[in-house]
Amino acid sequence: MAAQTLDELVNEHYGTKGLLDRILTAARDAGIVLDEARSDDFSPVSEFHIGGRRATIDLAKMAQLCVGDKVLDIGSGLGGPARTLVEQFDVQVEGIDLTHEFCVVANELTRMTGLSNQAKFFQGDALSLPRDPNTYDVVWTQQSCMNIEDKRQMLSEVCRVLKPGGTYVFQEVLAGDQDGPIKLPVPWAGKVDMSFLWSPDAIRNLILRVGLVDAIWKNATNQYMEEYRILAAKTGDSAQPPIMGGHLLLGKQAGLMRKNVVENLSLGLISVYQGVFKKL
Repeated sequence: MAAQTLDELVNEHYGTKGLLDRILTAARDAGIVLDEARSDDFSPVSEFHIGGRRATIDLAKMAQLCVGDKVLDIGSGLGGPARTLVEQFDVQVEGIDLTHEFCVVANELTRMTGLSNQAKFFQGDALSLPRDPNTYDVVWTQQSCMNIEDKRQMLSEVCRVLKPGGTYVFQEVLAGDQDGPIKLPVPWAGKVDMSFLWSPDAIRNLILRVGLVDAIWKNATNQYMEEYRILAAKTGDSAQPPIMGGHLLLGKQAGLMRKNVVENLSLGLISVYQGVFKKL
C-alpha cells in the first residue's frame, strides 16, 4: 500500500463524518434556538484554537481591521474566526481550507447565523491560492500552519495575494525554547509526520525574506495558558464533559490532545506566537 500523502493525512485527521449533525445536536442540547443562533453560540467548537474567541478578537485589534476590509482566512476550519471578524469588525471574509467537510460545515453555520453575505468558505490549497495578485487587504492564519510543511511557498502566496500596504496577521503554534519531541496526539496531529513546527526566529526571518515587514511580534504563550489549562481539564472531564466544544470535532481523544498541549507548553516544547506584518 502506498504511503499516505500529507493532504490525505490532514483530511483523515480532521474530516470526521457527521460533524454538522453533532454540532447541531449539541446546540439543541445546550438550549440554543437554531433559527436565532449567533456566531458565538458555536465558538466553543468553531474557535478551538488556543485562546478561543478572545484570541481572535485580540488578534483582530492588533491588526487594526477596518470596516469593509477584504480578508482571506487561510485554514479557516469551521469558520468561527471569520464569523467573529464579520460580527465584530464588519469585514468581508473568504475562507480557504484543505478539508472539504470543514468548508461544508463552515458555510452552513454561517448561513444559520445570517452572515453568508460577508463570509464564504471554499476548499483549496494554501500553497496555490486560486486568487489574483494584490486581492486582499488582510491575510489571516490562526493555528493553521502547523500542518504545512512548505512554509516558504505558503508565505510567498500570502505575499502575492496581499495588496500593497496590506496586512498579514497570524497566531501560530511554533517550536518552544526546549529541544525534544512533542507529546502526541495533539489537536493538529496524531502522528509526527503531520506536525511541522519551526522556531520563532526561523518563521520571522522567512516572513521577512518573502517581502513583508514586521509591525508586531509577540510571544503570547503565557497570555492564554491558564485559560487553556482550564479548558483542557473540562474537555477531559468524563463525568461532566462540555456540551459544545472541541470534542465534537476531535473525538474521544480531545481531552488527551488538549492535556498534551498543556504539557508541551509547560515543558517549553511548543510556544504560541502572534504577529502582524505589512506588505510595502
